[in-house]
Amino acid sequence: MVDKAIQRPAAEDIYSDELAKLREWDSTPVPPGWLLSPFAVEHFILGNKELGIERKFVAPRELVSRVIISLVTNRGVMLIGEPGTAKSLLSELLACAVSGHSNLTIQGGAISDYRQLLYDWNQALLRREGPSKAALIPGPIYRGMAAGQLVRFEELARCPQVVQDAILAVLSERQLQIPELSGEDSILYARDGFNIIASSNSLDKGLFDMSAALKRRMNFETIEAINDVHDEMDVVQREATKLLRRSGVSLALDPMIVDMLVTVFHELRNGQTLSGRSTDRLAAAVMSTAEAVSVAHAMGIYAHYYRDGKMLAADLIHFLLGATLKDNLQDRRRVKHYFDTEVVNKPGDHWQQLYTQSHMLKT
Repeated sequence: MVDKAIQRPAAEDIYSDELAKLREWDSTPVPPGWLLSPFAVEHFILGNKELGIERKFVAPRELVSRVIISLVTNRGVMLIGEPGTAKSLLSELLACAVSGHSNLTIQGGAISDYRQLLYDWNQALLRREGPSKAALIPGPIYRGMAAGQLVRFEELARCPQVVQDAILAVLSERQLQIPELSGEDSILYARDGFNIIASSNSLDKGLFDMSAALKRRMNFETIEAINDVHDEMDVVQREATKLLRRSGVSLALDPMIVDMLVTVFHELRNGQTLSGRSTDRLAAAVMSTAEAVSVAHAMGIYAHYYRDGKMLAADLIHFLLGATLKDNLQDRRRVKHYFDTEVVNKPGDHWQQLYTQSHMLKT
């Protein structure tokens, strides 16, 4: 049962009933060290209406299948994409479906030394007793190898190359040398089920390039923004509703507002309207689905506390400002131009209510 006081429960807690249902239903071969078969993992991620399994990630089935098979073949996986394309969500879903939990996670931006990945030492014990297994402090890679579980490596490109290369031997030899120890304790062999699924923000490509050797040991998959506007509306409606429930708000999101929100995001992200006309594309704002979910959540909260539970089209502009206007002055002009050329011409009173607030975009 999920603790309601936890702001962001782990996927294995949120979907524990679904995972149990799939384990009972799953009759296809299960790889060594895995809890579910590749077939069942795919159903867990992409959904199965007959079994009552929710779709959690929007992507081509072929892409998800390739990622799953890469993990089965003991090749690491690298997910590449712009911020907000749900790379982290996919890795979390895979980890909890394959290993039962997703908490073996490395945040690349917080790693500056390879010992944070592999292992370190209890200095007090080290000084008193010398190197021993009792004095060893296992890192997430060590723990994943020892337990046979997936390790998530978020934003790998934010680590210096010397840190990235610390996992080379792990991915190729499936073992970890511990020269400070002797005998059987000097080598840790990876157990069945261990692998690494990493992610990298495509906007950070110039931060720390991966070595060719490391690239060879990982299969790369690009996670694109959701292309179908109806799929995106479905995701925003579903995920923002979940966030509202966790915030203690029972308000139902207005589908018309969600439609407007996703349409604006979709058109500004792609530089093209739904009808095919070219329009402005923002330079500093990603306009991701994740950001749209955040805006819908904020609008629901605002309606609950300030509008007696009613979502207003005119209020959308206040929340679009924070999402679209970052630190690029030209983007303010682009958004204003988009409102003056596209929003003003969209049919319906709700669009006109939104346009009446465009004075807030003055440049």
